[in-house]
Amino acid sequence: MHIDQIRDEFKTLETAIADGPIVPDVTAKEIRAYLGSRFDFTQPMPLNDVIADVEQMLLKWQVQVTHPRYFGLYNPSVPLASVVADTLVAMYNSQLANWRTSPAANEMERHTLAWLADKFGFPTDTIATFTSGGSEANLSAIVVALTWAFPEYGEHGLRHLSGDPAIYLTGETHHGFNKIAHMAGLGRRSLRIVATDSTLKMSVADLRRRVEEDRENGMLPFMVIGTGGTTAAGVIDPLPEIAQFCKAQHLWFHADAAYGGSAVVSPSLKPWLAGIESADSITCDAHKWLSVPMGCGMFFCRHRESVAQAFRSDVTYMPAKPESEDASATFNPLTHSAQWSRRFIGLKLFMALAEFGESGYAELLDRQTRMGNVLRDSLEATGWRIVNSTPFPVVCFTRDGLAIPEFVAKLRERQIAWMSDALISGEPVVRACITSFKTTEKDIEWVVGQMNNLVLNVQQRKTA
Repeated sequence: MHIDQIRDEFKTLETAIADGPIVPDVTAKEIRAYLGSRFDFTQPMPLNDVIADVEQMLLKWQVQVTHPRYFGLYNPSVPLASVVADTLVAMYNSQLANWRTSPAANEMERHTLAWLADKFGFPTDTIATFTSGGSEANLSAIVVALTWAFPEYGEHGLRHLSGDPAIYLTGETHHGFNKIAHMAGLGRRSLRIVATDSTLKMSVADLRRRVEEDRENGMLPFMVIGTGGTTAAGVIDPLPEIAQFCKAQHLWFHADAAYGGSAVVSPSLKPWLAGIESADSITCDAHKWLSVPMGCGMFFCRHRESVAQAFRSDVTYMPAKPESEDASATFNPLTHSAQWSRRFIGLKLFMALAEFGESGYAELLDRQTRMGNVLRDSLEATGWRIVNSTPFPVVCFTRDGLAIPEFVAKLRERQIAWMSDALISGEPVVRACITSFKTTEKDIEWVVGQMNNLVLNVQQRKTA
C-alpha cells in the first residue's frame, strides 16, 4: 500500500475518533458476551473479519485518548510515522538484546538517544537505553544508584550493608516508586518523604534536615529524586538546588522527567528544566509529550561503569561480534539494561523525529503549551480558580461550592471532555492536561462554555 493510501486511512480513523464519543458506554458483561459469541477459537476466521471486529471494539469500547477533547493523563495523540514504525517493528521482529543480531536497529536507537542526551546537556559517552516506560527507567536508576553507592550490593545484596538505604522524594513524586522500592527489596519505608513549599516544589531545606537526621539514626542516604513535571500538577522541583545539594552530600541525583523532560526539545521551554544537565540519571517517556505510541520510555545515565556493573551478564549463546569489530564501538542492550529480549522500541521516535524535524517537534510542544495557556485564561475569565503553577499545559482548577468528583463524572457522561479529579494540597480539583497536538482553541472554548453551562445548571437546581 502506498503511503498516501495509508495516510488517507489514518485520517479517516482520526476523523471517526474526533467525531465520536470520548468515553464508552459499556459494561464488562457486554464485552465478555460479545467476545464469547464471536471468538471461541475453535475454528479459524477470515483475517479481514477479525480486523474489522477488533477495530470496531477499539472504536466503541475504550476511552479515546487521541480525541482532541481528551484532557486527561499523559496519553497523547500519535503521528502517522510512529504508527508505521510500530508496524515495521512487528514485521521484522527485531531482537535488540545484542548488537550483532540487529545492527541497524541498535544503531538507530543509539543515534536517537544520543540526540536527546545532547539536548539534556549530558556528555557524549552517556549510557542511554529505551525502556518499556518510566517505571522501568526509574527502576534502572535505583538499581544503578545502589551499585554506585554500595559496591558490595551487587554481589552480596542489601543484607551486607551496614544500614538501611534511603531515597528522598516528595509526596508529589510518582507513586510508582512505592512499587519499585518493594520490587528492589528496599522496602517502602526506604522512601523518605520531603516537604514541599506552597507551590508543591521540593523544599531543599527540609531535604537537608531529613538527610542529616537519617544519617544520625544510622540510615544510609544515597539518592534524591527531583521531578521535572509531576503527574498531578506538572510541578518542576528546584533541580539546580537539588543538584548542588546532592553533589555536596555525595548523593545520586535522579531527575524523573518522564513527562516534562521532552521540553528540552523546545528552545522556549528548555530553560524551565535548568539543572537537569547536572543529574546523574534521567527518566523521560517519549510516549508522553513526544507523542509516540506506548511504550517508549528512556533511561539516561552519565556513569557508564555503574550501569555496566549493575546489568552485567556473561553469556556464551548470544552471537559474538566479528573479530574485526572494536569491542568498544558497539553496544549490547542486554548488558546495559534491565531487559533481555527486547523489541525495537526506539523506531517510533526515530521515524517521528525524521518526519517532523527538530523544529517541527519544538512547534508541537509549543503549540500544546499555548493551548494550556488558552485553557487557563478561559477558566480564570469565567470565575474558575487555578490552583497549580507550571509552565506546562497541566491545569488544575476548582470553583467554590462545586462537588468535584460528581462534576468530573458529568463531563465524561455528557461527552464534553475527559478530565480527571485530583487532590492538590488536600483540596479536590479538576485536572486537565492538553495531551493532543490536535486540540484547538475552538475545542477549548467549547469545553469551557459547556462546563460553565453545567455549573449554572447545578446552581439553578440548588436554588430551585
